[in-house]
Amino acid sequence: MEGERRPALVPPSESLFADGHLLLWTLCSVLLPVFITFWCSLQRSRRQLHRRDIFRKSKHRWHDTDLFSQPTYCCVCAQHILQGAFCDCCGLRVDEGCLKKADKRFQCKEIMLKNDSKALDAMPHHWIRGNVPLCSYCVVCKQQCGSQPKLCDYRCIWCQKTVHDECMKSSLKNEKCDFGEFKNLIIPPSYLSAINQMRKDKKTDYEMLASKLGKQWTPLIILANSRSGTNMGEGLLGEFRILLNPVQVFDVTKTPPIKALQLCTLLPYYSARVLVCGGDGTVGWVLDAVDEMKIKGQEKYIPQVAVLPLGTGNDLSNTLGWGTGYAGEIPVTQVLRNVMEADGIKLDRWKVQITNKGYYNLRKPKEFTMNNYFSVGPDALMALNFHAHREKAPSLFSSRILNKAVYLFYGTKDCLVQECKDLNKKVELELDGEQVALPNLEGIIVLNIGYWGGGCRLWEGMGDETYPLARHDDGLLEVVGVYGSFHCAQIQVKLANPFRIGQAHTVRLILKCSMMPMQVDGEPWAQGPCVVTITHKTRASMLYFSGEQTDDDISSTSDQEDIKETE
Repeated sequence: MEGERRPALVPPSESLFADGHLLLWTLCSVLLPVFITFWCSLQRSRRQLHRRDIFRKSKHRWHDTDLFSQPTYCCVCAQHILQGAFCDCCGLRVDEGCLKKADKRFQCKEIMLKNDSKALDAMPHHWIRGNVPLCSYCVVCKQQCGSQPKLCDYRCIWCQKTVHDECMKSSLKNEKCDFGEFKNLIIPPSYLSAINQMRKDKKTDYEMLASKLGKQWTPLIILANSRSGTNMGEGLLGEFRILLNPVQVFDVTKTPPIKALQLCTLLPYYSARVLVCGGDGTVGWVLDAVDEMKIKGQEKYIPQVAVLPLGTGNDLSNTLGWGTGYAGEIPVTQVLRNVMEADGIKLDRWKVQITNKGYYNLRKPKEFTMNNYFSVGPDALMALNFHAHREKAPSLFSSRILNKAVYLFYGTKDCLVQECKDLNKKVELELDGEQVALPNLEGIIVLNIGYWGGGCRLWEGMGDETYPLARHDDGLLEVVGVYGSFHCAQIQVKLANPFRIGQAHTVRLILKCSMMPMQVDGEPWAQGPCVVTITHKTRASMLYFSGEQTDDDISSTSDQEDIKETE
C-alpha cells in the first residue's frame, strides 16, 4: 500500500558500532569487579608483608587480631580499634595504620637490663597508657580505672598496678617497681644482667646474688604445649608473658623442655618451680627432661613441677590436686597464686621394659617411662582406635567432650565384639616374682597413681570393702583386672569394682601368643608375644595443691598430710 511506511534501514557501520559499544560495556562490567578484587587482594598482601616485616624486626611480640575481649583503643591515635595488633608481652594495643609508629615509640618489656650497675631493687615502673584490665583500681585513690570510653589511665607492665591520669604524679613516675603480687615468681631483668656480668667475670656465686631478693623468692618457669587439649596453650603463653618476665615462658613445641630447663642452672639451688601447661603426655615429656638434668650432674637445679591440665584424661594432674581440666574458668592470676601455695611431694616413676619373644639377640628391648599406668586389654584398645582416627583428622578432636564421646563409641563397639576376651589364657602375671592365678579377664591395669580413666579412683573402688589408699610415693604398684569394656564403664560410674589382684614392687607380664593392645600413660600400640617388666626407676619432685579436691579426695586428705610430714 502506498500509505504504509517502510522501516528505516540502519547503516551497517552504525550497527557494528552499537554491537561494539554493548560488548565494551559487557567487558567492563565483568572485568572491573575482577580488577577491583585483584587490586584489593594485592593491597592486602602488601599490608600483610609489611606487618610481617615489622613483626620480624620488632622487639615486641605482635599478634594480628580483629576481635578484642573488651573495648580497645589505639595507643597512638587513641581511636577505637576495629582491626589491629597487640603485644602479648607488654599488652600494647595498636591500630593497623599506627603499627609502625607504635613499634618505634614504645618499648617492650626488657628481659635483661642494659645497665649492669643497677641494683636488683632499683628498677623503675614501666607505664603503658590505656586499655587497663577490667575491675582494676587506682593505686593512689583506690577508685576503679579504665571506666571511661577512651584511652585513659596507666598500667605498669611489671607489677600490674594501675593509676588514673589525674593521679599520676611525678613522684609516682619515678617510684621504684616492686614487681607486685608475683614478685617471688618473677626473674627480674636486673638479676639476669648481674648473672651475665658474673659469667663474664667467671663467677658462679648465684646464692649471694639471689639472697638480695629474699628467702621467699621461688622463680617460676612456664612450659606450655600450644597443641594440647583445646589449643588454649597459645593464649596462656601470652597471659603469662604479661604477668612474668617473657624469658620465663616457653612453648615446648618450639623450645624442647631440656633446653628450656637450662634456665634453672642460673637460679639458686632447689629454688626453681615449673608449671607445665598441657596433658599428662606433656608432663611426662618434661619429667624426662628433668631426668636428663640428673644425668648431666645438675641435681641441685632440679625444679618442682606443677600442672595446669589442658589434655583429655589428666589423671596425673587430678591426683596432684590440680583438677581434671582447665578451660579458663579461673584467671591466670589465680593459677599463679595456687602455684605459690602448693606443697612439695614425691612421685614414683617406673621403667617399662618390653622384650619381644624370639628376638632377644637381634632387637633391643623397648623402654618406656611410666608415671600413671600401664594396661593391656579393652581400655588400651579404645585408646588405640582413638589415636588412629585422631591422626587422620586431628582438627575434629579439639573438643574434650567430643573426645570422650569417641571413647564411648569405641567402648560400646568392644562390648559387642569383645576383641580382648580370654586374656587369662594368653598371659601370665607375676607380682614380685610370684605367679598369680587369673580369672576370666579381658584386661589388666597396673596403677601408679590414684586416678584412672579420666577421674575414676580405680583401686579404692566403692562399697563397704576397705582397701588401703593408692599412693604415688610408696614404691608400690596396684594391679587390677577388668572383665570387659562394659565392666570398665560400670567402674567409672561407680556401679562396680575392679578385680583387685594385688600390690607389688615389680610386675612381670608374659604375653604368650597373638597381638594385644597395650598402653603406657595413654600412648597405645599393638603388641605381639613379649615379656613386659615394670620396675622402679626414680622419683620426681612435684607440687601438690590441696585446694582442688574432689569428693573422692576428702576421705584421703589426712593420708596426704601424713605423706607431707614424712618428707
